[in-house]
Amino acid sequence: MAQTITEETAVQKVLVARAAFPDIVDRLRAHFEVQDNPDDEVWSPEGLRNALQGKVGLVATGSERIDEALLAANPQLKAVCNMAVGYNNIDVAACTARGIVVTNTPDVLTETTADFGFALMMAAARRIAESEHYLRAGKWTKWRYDMFVGPDVHGATLGILGMGRIGQAIARRGAHGFGMKVIYHNRSRLPETTEARCGARYVDKATLLREADHLVIVVPYSPSSHHAIGAVELAQMKRTATLTNIARGGVVDDAALAQALRDGLIAAAGLDVFEGEPQVHPHLLTVPNVVLTPHIASASVATRRAMANLAVDNLIAALGCGPDAGRPPTPVNPEVLKR
Repeated sequence: MAQTITEETAVQKVLVARAAFPDIVDRLRAHFEVQDNPDDEVWSPEGLRNALQGKVGLVATGSERIDEALLAANPQLKAVCNMAVGYNNIDVAACTARGIVVTNTPDVLTETTADFGFALMMAAARRIAESEHYLRAGKWTKWRYDMFVGPDVHGATLGILGMGRIGQAIARRGAHGFGMKVIYHNRSRLPETTEARCGARYVDKATLLREADHLVIVVPYSPSSHHAIGAVELAQMKRTATLTNIARGGVVDDAALAQALRDGLIAAAGLDVFEGEPQVHPHLLTVPNVVLTPHIASASVATRRAMANLAVDNLIAALGCGPDAGRPPTPVNPEVLKR
């Protein structure tokens, strides 16, 4: 495809690390020389380092690890724009030290992700995946009063660990749509007006684990949240409870969760994220009472397009182009922009 490159930016080259909507990638071609990846090859660290040679900007996804070794090999890099809310794949401190702007894509996926999290929670509670596998295997020959019975969602206690935008959206669905009692734990308590809007009550973590009928994990991943839910925490939950993780792999100890599901310490789980994904802990694949999905909570057409457009908006602005030149909409390290 022919590129239209403005004269003042003709020397600027950028990389789009994974396949993206072609028409949105074309927006970059009006400003930069673009290398994209329509075949969606997942590059090795060495492959990514080589592809970045001579590039001043990068549109990345959670699949790309942006670390000190990569930055040292590409000192010309000026902007890393993640097409995701989370950015634990990026060494932000190292980028900041080198004056590299890092951006993410918050807000645009909040409601879609909350929809999916609620759906995953309901699928786990009502044993939808288990019963479908049973039906597909030809095992359904009669009705029984206790066939795939599970806990109710309506009127139950919804516990939320991590009460940011997505956590609040899930709380609103539970409180206002399903008449649930909503409790939450967060690093800091929300303002009373926000709690009222979400129909939620702040509790400590021990109370959250003890009282929740359905626990949803939405806390950002960081070293401090690594294995925030492990064997000790799972043992504090109700045996009838469910756990849903739409946060990041590593927040939940997957091995401990698989064991808790096998031992009946909790009733069921729904997981959209995993430690070391796309690999999944093999023990999770052998327990029936877990719903597994491949990190698709934001996967609606409108939302994924909004994420891609925001990543592109960020890169164009971060590299000094467009109407917002020098002011990317959603910087992670805005202090770099002040230099």
